Amino acid sequence: MSVVRRKFGDDYQAVVGASTRRKRQRFVDKNGRCNVQHGNLGSENSRYISDLFTTLVDLKWRWNLLIFLLTYTVAWLIMASMWWGIAYLRGDLEMHRGPDPGHSPCVANVYNFPSAFLFFIETEATIGYGHRYITERCPEGIVLFLFQSLLGSVVDAFLIGCMFIKMSQPKKRAETLMFSRAAVISQRDGKLCLMFRVGNLRNSHMVSAQIRCKLIKSRQTPEGEFLPLDQCELDVGFGTGADQLFLVSPLTICHEINDKSPFFALSQRSLRSEQFEIVVILEGIVETTGMTCQARTSYTEDEVLWGHRFLPVMSLEDGFFRVDYSQFHATFEVPTPPYSVKEQEENFALPSPLNTPVGSNRSRREKISSLDCLDIFEEKSSRLPSKFQRLCSGKEDLQRGVLSLCSTNVEKACSTGDLLKIQQISSVCSIEDGGEKIKSAAFKTKSELLARSTGNLELQQKPQVMRTLGTRLDDHLPAKLRKMNSSLFT
Repeated sequence: MSVVRRKFGDDYQAVVGASTRRKRQRFVDKNGRCNVQHGNLGSENSRYISDLFTTLVDLKWRWNLLIFLLTYTVAWLIMASMWWGIAYLRGDLEMHRGPDPGHSPCVANVYNFPSAFLFFIETEATIGYGHRYITERCPEGIVLFLFQSLLGSVVDAFLIGCMFIKMSQPKKRAETLMFSRAAVISQRDGKLCLMFRVGNLRNSHMVSAQIRCKLIKSRQTPEGEFLPLDQCELDVGFGTGADQLFLVSPLTICHEINDKSPFFALSQRSLRSEQFEIVVILEGIVETTGMTCQARTSYTEDEVLWGHRFLPVMSLEDGFFRVDYSQFHATFEVPTPPYSVKEQEENFALPSPLNTPVGSNRSRREKISSLDCLDIFEEKSSRLPSKFQRLCSGKEDLQRGVLSLCSTNVEKACSTGDLLKIQQISSVCSIEDGGEKIKSAAFKTKSELLARSTGNLELQQKPQVMRTLGTRLDDHLPAKLRKMNSSLFT
């Protein structure tokens, strides 16, 4: 089987076979460790020395213990050598060869380096066995004794403080905070949601626990700039306060997928081809120590299950609630639409032939046709003699009522692309001889479909002829007026 070598910077990775899938590179591991290394710092390395205390605390335990032992060992050897040097310069090391009544040593009973080292340890640890002691006739010894006390206090404060902070760090508290191995996408309260589960294994609470989510995904801006690890915030209840957790029992954190969510266009099919990582950060104050603790984890696209839901883990026992952590990571399938929220909203926005409000369009077009009839009628009636104008103007309400009744029987097209052409409109008024009273008015309309848009879903029928509610005016007028009336309406 052939071996293909790929180069990533200065490192090489061997891929055996073409079918071997390369391991997914994570930004944050499941245990919360960030896979980021800083290189090519150059002269910036001196910044670590300026913050030496934090540098020592951030080191691993093996390096801390090594520095702790080396610091004390080197300090003790240096100070013991200084005491031995004073004894050597004053000639105290030769006193073991024979007594000299006139010689006053700086440190009594210091004859060699081991005895000088023991004297330093007795002084530094304030043991005080009483056999070795400093005399008042040694001013250089007194100065060295003061320097030793000050230096020992500084070294003790620095190293012991570093070890104490290292041991009291709440990083191990995060080991008892659990996250579900996978995240799920399903419907909750009729909305598509991204959900995962968190839990606390200890009885001690996390005070002011708060959770945040970051989406790590590469993208390209409209200006052409490529952002390899762009961070986007996921809303898990900032506005409603749902991000503030009372973490006594396992909780399911929910992110609603809407038009403001970066998963607005995510569907079950596109989830297979997407590449992203969801980083979850849980922060809180440890109740026993009062220190802030942070737990982290992440979910990649292959760890997000579409159409799943978490199994319940809470049960009511005799006088208490029981949490079954054996089902903490378990999920089961539920019916979930495979479409994204964007696709669902677009489908709801499209007009349906079964749900098209034909009546509303019909009534609107009938009103337009009725108004056009009235405008033409008023235009032609203005050409009548003054006597007929007075008779006809007094009956405008009757004419409008007749039009409103007749327009309800007219079939109109459903689409806005249909045009109606009114070809013939006749208005007839019937007048009685004695009372000059109008008996009825009728309007006869005939329409024709001129154009049809491609969106029509039904065949339209030609409008029916309106009923004649009265007799024609020409049958009752004298011959002279009948001739005048026919000339006006032709």
